[in-house]
Amino acid sequence: MDAFFLAEFLGTPLWLWSAFLALVVALLAFDLGILNRDDHEIGVAESLKLSALYIAIGVGFSGLVWYTIGAVPATEYLTAFVVEKTLALDNVFVIALIFSFFAVPRKYQHRVLFWGILGVIVLRGIMIGLGATLVSQYGWVLYIFAAFLIFTGLKMLFTTEKEMDLSQNPILRFMRRRFRVTDEIESHDFFVKKPDPRTGKLVRYMTPLFLALVIVEFADVVFAVDSVPAVFAITTDPYIVYTSNIFAILGLRALYFALAAVLHRFHYLKQALAVLLVFIGSKIFVADLMGWEKFPAMWSLAVTFTILAAGIAYSLWRTRRDVAEAH
Repeated sequence: MDAFFLAEFLGTPLWLWSAFLALVVALLAFDLGILNRDDHEIGVAESLKLSALYIAIGVGFSGLVWYTIGAVPATEYLTAFVVEKTLALDNVFVIALIFSFFAVPRKYQHRVLFWGILGVIVLRGIMIGLGATLVSQYGWVLYIFAAFLIFTGLKMLFTTEKEMDLSQNPILRFMRRRFRVTDEIESHDFFVKKPDPRTGKLVRYMTPLFLALVIVEFADVVFAVDSVPAVFAITTDPYIVYTSNIFAILGLRALYFALAAVLHRFHYLKQALAVLLVFIGSKIFVADLMGWEKFPAMWSLAVTFTILAAGIAYSLWRTRRDVAEAH
């Protein structure tokens, strides 16, 4: 048994993978089984308390990484965690739009986000596994990731995004054509049985709540196209990449209910995210030009914090008048 847990998977001992997965399962069980056993509307105060807990656990996990793997991987983990947490803020804007489009009551929103995180754990694992395989066999893939991040950052910085029209989403249109879907959300169920209009027999219908879940999952896949290469540009260790991804997303789900109420205060954070993507993508090329094996981890963490702090401070300063007028 000892030999099994000391064996390595993707370069990391199995016992470390097991410890991480056990912690995630315990957090999800605690969330669903104790904190949210009954449907209820999550307020800002509860959201902030849960977020503080998840952030503390996510940051605290770096201590385990430091103790078992080393200081540099721990610094890379923290950098990846901060980057993933910040990039995931973009998800909040989209999730809020999805919930608004489907008219999902606030008391059911947590249910969608909870089951959504289970899909994210699997989908991110697949994407990171594929990315790790590509990077290990073809080192030049990192340069493609880096160039893609720079391009994405510049595009985000200099173009104005159009408001997303969910009614034209191809996945949503396909599901409405191919499956029975109820017109309204009647309960917290993803599927319900109702009489068929033609035969009168009870048949299974999807609810708009399930459609919202599917679109949330699809949105995460789209965002992962940016976030996964961003973390691989920080570190190529699959364990660091995966754990930082999951802990960042776990906390974001809890933070959503507080952020959704103050999204307008972070209007200019998108520009900071664009600069951050350009910086992360440039690190690989800068390291090569300077003759470094890798861009210094502490420098990377410091620059990341500086960019994000500047973006948050500027956003709060520019929107201060809106707050004053509201009061």
